[in-house]
Amino acid sequence: MIKNFLTVGGWTMLSRVLGLVRDQLMAAVVGANGVQDAYLIAARLPNMFRSLFGEGAFNATFVPMFTARLERDGHENARQFASEALSALVSWLLVLTVLGEICMPWITRVMASGYGVNGQRFDLAVSLMRITFPYLVLICAAALVAGVLNAMHRFAIAAAAYVAFNIIGITSIAVGAWITHDVVRASAVGITISGVVQFSVLFWAVRRAGMKLTFGIPRLTSAMRDMLRRFAPALVGSGVTQLNLTVDTTIASWLPAGSLSWIYFADRVNQLPLGVLGAAAGTTLLPVLTRHAANGERAEGQQTHNRALEYTLLLTLPACCGLMALAPEIIASLFGYGRFDAHDVTCTAQALRAYAIGLPAFIMVKVLTPGFYAHGDTRTPVRIGFVAIAVNLALNLVLYRPLAHMGPPLASALAAVLNVGMLATVLHRRGVFAPTRLLIKRLALMLASALGMAVFSYGVAHWLMPDMTQWHAAMRVSALGALIAASGALYLGLLAALGIASPRTVLGRLRRRRP
Repeated sequence: MIKNFLTVGGWTMLSRVLGLVRDQLMAAVVGANGVQDAYLIAARLPNMFRSLFGEGAFNATFVPMFTARLERDGHENARQFASEALSALVSWLLVLTVLGEICMPWITRVMASGYGVNGQRFDLAVSLMRITFPYLVLICAAALVAGVLNAMHRFAIAAAAYVAFNIIGITSIAVGAWITHDVVRASAVGITISGVVQFSVLFWAVRRAGMKLTFGIPRLTSAMRDMLRRFAPALVGSGVTQLNLTVDTTIASWLPAGSLSWIYFADRVNQLPLGVLGAAAGTTLLPVLTRHAANGERAEGQQTHNRALEYTLLLTLPACCGLMALAPEIIASLFGYGRFDAHDVTCTAQALRAYAIGLPAFIMVKVLTPGFYAHGDTRTPVRIGFVAIAVNLALNLVLYRPLAHMGPPLASALAAVLNVGMLATVLHRRGVFAPTRLLIKRLALMLASALGMAVFSYGVAHWLMPDMTQWHAAMRVSALGALIAASGALYLGLLAALGIASPRTVLGRLRRRRP
C-alpha cells in the first residue's frame, strides 16, 4: 500500500505543481477581477465533476464491484461489466451535456447568483461554461477507465494521465496571451481538449493491459441497477468537500469583484497538500480495505486505517501549520506578479489561513470514507454529508458579510471538521475504525512538532521577510524556499527528538516492498 500511495502521490504532486504554474500564469496575465471571476465560475463546474468522479463517488462505487468480479468471476466477466458501465455512463452524460448546453443561462444563474442576469460577468460566464461543459463527459469516462487500471494495480498510468490537464492548460494560456489575445476563452477550450487527451491515453493504456473495453447500446442489467443504487448516495457522500466549495463559490459571487478570485487562488494552494495526500490515500486505501472486508479481516482493516491516518497526518499537520504561518509570504511568492497586486496578495493570504484551519479535516474525510464503501455502505456518508453541507451553507450565510472573502473558506473548514467527527464516530461504533492509544499519542506529538515549526516559521518571516511584494521575484522564491527547507528540517528534528520517526525509520518504510 505504501508503494502505491507514493506512486499516486508522486504523480498527483506533479499534476498539482503544474496546476499551480497554470494558476500563476492566469493570475499574472488576467489579475483578480470580474473577468477572472467569470472564468473561475466556468472552470468550477468541470473541476467539480473531475474531483467527484475522478477521486470520489464513481471510483468508490465502481472499483469494489469491478474488483470483486475480477477476482471471483474472472477476466471476461469483469471486462463485460466494465464495458456495460462505460456505455451507460457515456450515454447518460451525453444527454446531460446537451441539456446543460441548452439550459446554461439557468445553471450559471444558480452557480453565480450574485452576478444578476444582464451583467458582463454573467454573459461571459455563460459563454465560457458552454465551452467547458463537454469536459464532464470525457473526464467521467476517463475516471471509469482509470478505476479499471487501479483495480488491476496499475496506479501509475491512471495518476499520470491527469497531468495532461495542466500541461494543456499552460499551453492554452500561452496561446491566448500571445496568439488569440483572449486568455480566458483559450483556457476554456484547453479544458475540453485536455479531456480528450486524458481519455485517449487511459483507453489506450487499459487495452494494453489486456482489458479491451467496448462501447455498445446501454442496457439496464441487474449489475447496472446495483451500481446505480450505490452510485447515487456515494455521489454526495464522497463529494461533500467539492459541494461545499461550490457553495462557497455561489456565496462569493455576492461579494465585490475579485473576491471569488482571492478565494479560488487560496483554495488552489490549500488543494496542493489536499490533492496529493487525500487523493493518494483514498485511491490506494479503498482496494485494500475492500479486500480485508471481503475476507472478514477486521483487525487487519483497523490496522490499515490507522496506518493510513498516521502517514497522511504526518505530512498534513506541518502543511496546515506552515500555511497558516507563512500565508502572506507564500501568496506573494506564487502570485504577486503582473496584475495581481499587493492588495490581492493580502486578501488571498487571509482566505488561505481560513482554509488551512480545515486542511487536516479535508484529508481525513478521504481516509475515513473508504471505510464505509469497503463494507458496501454508501448511504451513511450521504446522511452525514447532507448535515455537513447544511452546516456549511448556514455558516456561509452568517459569516460572508462580517468576514467578506474569509467567510466562505472558514465555513468550509468548520463544516469539514464536523464531517470528520461524525464519520469517525460511526466507524468507531461499528468496529471499522479503532484508533489505539499509541496512535493518539503519536498524533499529539506530531501536532506539537508542527506547532513548534510554525512558531519558528512565523517569527523568521515576521522579522526578516517583511513586505515581500516589493522584492524581486527570484529573491522571494529563494527566501521562501530556504525558510520552508529550514522549517521542514526543524519539524523532522522535533519528530526524531520526540521519538516519532527517525530518518532510518522513514527510509525503511519507503523502501519496504509490498508483499
